[in-house]
Amino acid sequence: MQSQNALNVSLPQTASQRYNHARWETQRRFLRFLLRTIGMTLLVKLDRVEGVENIPKTGPAILYINHIAFVDPIVVVHIIPRNIVPLAKIEVYDYPLVGIIPRLWGVIPVRREEVDRRAVQQILEVLHAGEIVLVAPEGTRRPALSQAKEGIAYLAARSGVPLIPTAIWGTVGFPALRGAPRWKQPGAQVRFGEPFRYQSHLKRPSKEQLRLMTDEAMYILAALLPPELRGAYSDLGKATQSTIEWL
Repeated sequence: MQSQNALNVSLPQTASQRYNHARWETQRRFLRFLLRTIGMTLLVKLDRVEGVENIPKTGPAILYINHIAFVDPIVVVHIIPRNIVPLAKIEVYDYPLVGIIPRLWGVIPVRREEVDRRAVQQILEVLHAGEIVLVAPEGTRRPALSQAKEGIAYLAARSGVPLIPTAIWGTVGFPALRGAPRWKQPGAQVRFGEPFRYQSHLKRPSKEQLRLMTDEAMYILAALLPPELRGAYSDLGKATQSTIEWL
C-alpha cells in the first residue's frame, strides 16, 4: 500500500461547492462524542476491528459496506478516526425520534427507485471537500450479499477517488441495552480492505462496463466476509480485476 498522501486526489470542478465542510465538522465532532460515550458503550458490542490503517488520514474516498443490520453505518462511523458522510434512503429522515440524527449529521438522503441527480451532486460536493462518503451498494439490508447497484461504480469513475471495501458482520440484534441477552453472544466485527480505484480510462464507462466495475468491487468486498455472508458473490473464482488499480 502506498503512503497516505498518495491517496489524495484532485476532483474535477464539476460540483457547485455549496457544501460547507467547516459547518458540519463541529456538529459531527459533538455527535461522535455522544456516540462514543453513550451509543457504542451502552447499545452495541464491538468485538474486533481490522485494517483501520487502510483508511486515508486525509483526502476524499468512497467507503462501501455490506449492509446486514440497521446499526452497520453507525458502527463504521464510530470506528473510523475521522468524520465521514453516510448515504441513507430518504425515508430515514421521517423516522420518529431517530430521524433527527441523520439531519444533525448531514447524512445525504437518496431516492432509491430513481436516478437521484440531487444526491449525486451532493456526493460530489462532499468528495470535493476532501471527505469520505459511506455507501451501501446493495441499496437495502440483506443477510448476505445481493447484486449491487451500479451507482458506486458511477460515482467512483466520475470522481476518480479511491474505494475502500469494508466488511461488517455480527450486528444483528443490536442496538440492545448493555446486559441484555444479546451482549452475551459474539459482537460486531469490522474489516477494512486495501483501497483501490478504477483505471483512469474508465471516466465515462458504458452500462456494461459499470456492471463489470461494480461486480469486481463487490467480489473484493466478498473476500473480506465470512463465506456464509458472500451471497451472490460467493464464487470468488469468478472474480476479476480488469478495471481495478490498487493503491
